[in-house]
Amino acid sequence: MPREAVWTLVLFILLILSAAIGSILRTRLPAPHRGTETIDFLRVVTALLVTFAALVMSLLLASELTAFTTASHDRNRYAAGLAEMDVCLKNYGAALDSERQLLRSYTAAVIASTWPGEPLPPGMTYPDVSKLPLIGEAPTLGTLLNDIGLGIARQQPTDPLHQLLVARCNQLFSNLMVARWTVIEDAHGSLSAPFLDVLIFWLMLVFLSFGLQAPRNPLAGSIVAVAIVSVASVMFVILDLDLPYGGLFGIPSTSMRHALADMLAQ
Repeated sequence: MPREAVWTLVLFILLILSAAIGSILRTRLPAPHRGTETIDFLRVVTALLVTFAALVMSLLLASELTAFTTASHDRNRYAAGLAEMDVCLKNYGAALDSERQLLRSYTAAVIASTWPGEPLPPGMTYPDVSKLPLIGEAPTLGTLLNDIGLGIARQQPTDPLHQLLVARCNQLFSNLMVARWTVIEDAHGSLSAPFLDVLIFWLMLVFLSFGLQAPRNPLAGSIVAVAIVSVASVMFVILDLDLPYGGLFGIPSTSMRHALADMLAQ
C-alpha cells in the first residue's frame, strides 16, 4: 500500500477514536465539569488548536504544491534538454551517431524506470531497469549518460563549424547533467515522520475536544465525520504531492515521451 494511503488511513482511524473517546468522556464527567463555563473555556482552547492546526496544514499544502510544480517544471526542462542534445548531436554528423543512439536508449530507460506502471517505450533497446531504484540516482543510467559526454569530448574537429557544434554540444551536456541531478533531488520527499507524528497528535487533540463538546445525536456525529474525512483528504493530498512521481497526482511521463518521439523522428 502506498505511503500516503497508509498515513491517511492511520490518521482517519486515530481521529475517529479521538472523537469517540471525547464523546465517552463527556458522559462520564461529573456534572460540575460539564457546566457552561467549562464548555465555553473548552471552546476557546479548541478554537486555538483548530487555528494552529489549520495554519500548519495550509502552509504544508502550499509548500508541497509549490515543490510539486517546481519538480514538474524541472522534468519538462530536462526533457527539452534531452531533445536539444539530440539535435546538436545530429547536426554534428555521423561521428556522433553512436552517442545519439545512447541518448535514445538513455531516454527510454529513464521512462521505463521512472514510470514502471506505464507502457514501456516500444522498439527501444536499453539496460534492464527492473532493479533500479524508483527514487535516487541510478548508476547504470549515469554511466550511460557519461558515455555520451565522453564521446563528445573525444571529438577534435578542425573546421570552424564543427568546432562551434562540439562546443555547443559540450555546453548542452553540462546543462543536462545539472538538470539530471535537479530532477533526482526533486524526487525526494521533504516531510519527516516525526513531524507527521506531531501533526497527527495535534489533530487528535482537536477531535478529542470536538467529542467533548458535540451532543450525542446523529447530526452532530455526521458533522464530526465530515470534518474527519475533510482533514484526512487534505493530509492525503499533502502526502501524495510530497513524492511527485507516482500516486494520484504524480508527474506524467508525457514530456519525456515527447522528447523520445522527437529523437526517433529525426
